[in-house]
Amino acid sequence: MQENKESIKKLITHNGGFHSDDIFATAVLSFVLEKQNQKFEVIRTRDPEIIENGDYVYDVGGIYDEAKNRFDHHQIGGAGADESGIEYSSFGLVWKKFGAEICGSQKVADNIRKRLVAPIDGPDNGIDIFTNKFENISPYTIQDYFSSMQPTWNEENLEIDKVFLEGVEIAKNILKREVILAKDLFEAEEKVTAIYNNTEDKRILTLDTHYPFDSILYKLAEPIFIIYPRPDTTWGIRAVRKNPKSFENRKNFPASWAGQRDEELQKITGVPDAVFCHRALFLVVAKSKEGAIKLAQIAVES
Repeated sequence: MQENKESIKKLITHNGGFHSDDIFATAVLSFVLEKQNQKFEVIRTRDPEIIENGDYVYDVGGIYDEAKNRFDHHQIGGAGADESGIEYSSFGLVWKKFGAEICGSQKVADNIRKRLVAPIDGPDNGIDIFTNKFENISPYTIQDYFSSMQPTWNEENLEIDKVFLEGVEIAKNILKREVILAKDLFEAEEKVTAIYNNTEDKRILTLDTHYPFDSILYKLAEPIFIIYPRPDTTWGIRAVRKNPKSFENRKNFPASWAGQRDEELQKITGVPDAVFCHRALFLVVAKSKEGAIKLAQIAVES
């Protein structure tokens, strides 16, 4: 039986080279329509007639109208900016409308907006969001990866529309993981906060599992070291960072511990099951919870 073409929604974006924003916008719209059990097709074109008849049009067409599912940002004046001042790309515009629906909550959607969406929106609009510290060396971004997927001058046999859809599948997997990470982060935040509230000496917190804690603890003034169980049954002690995006700690472990292992570290610390101290002084490992607590106590008072 021939498929009723009117039952297939048309997702329209531009043809030719692609960027992270149109790839991720396609991924978001795919999730929305898949959730509705709605069939759809992705069409990459600049044909005005095809664009006019699209059900969802993004990164092309010169119109931003959320109610009509038109999500371009290339027109004069752009399509607005978020609270940080970063202008929306097609990804940001689509996420603004559908992010909470995909994530199940606005809180999770806002987290992903800051972590993934805005860092794609900014560069797509010519906005620098980081400063290089080393000449001719830059962070390798998701856009760099998607750029690497595009055919070079020497690869004329590659079908760019097929490569684009391969990129969309990668973006969908990234979004799935980011939603899981954000949801679990907020649950961990509640648990770590409860441990913090129930700990007398708040300089040292002991967790019952390896929750993500960097983005949580920097908001709390007192914690210096965090103790947690590791998958190999040992116990780790991590220095709390001043900022989760930097490597500067509130306090390093003692300099004499740097790079020491086993017997050498045990002699220096007096802790019989001390295993290792990272030479950068942000991580120490012990065989037992008790050993980890003792090492943290020594480090706090050093």
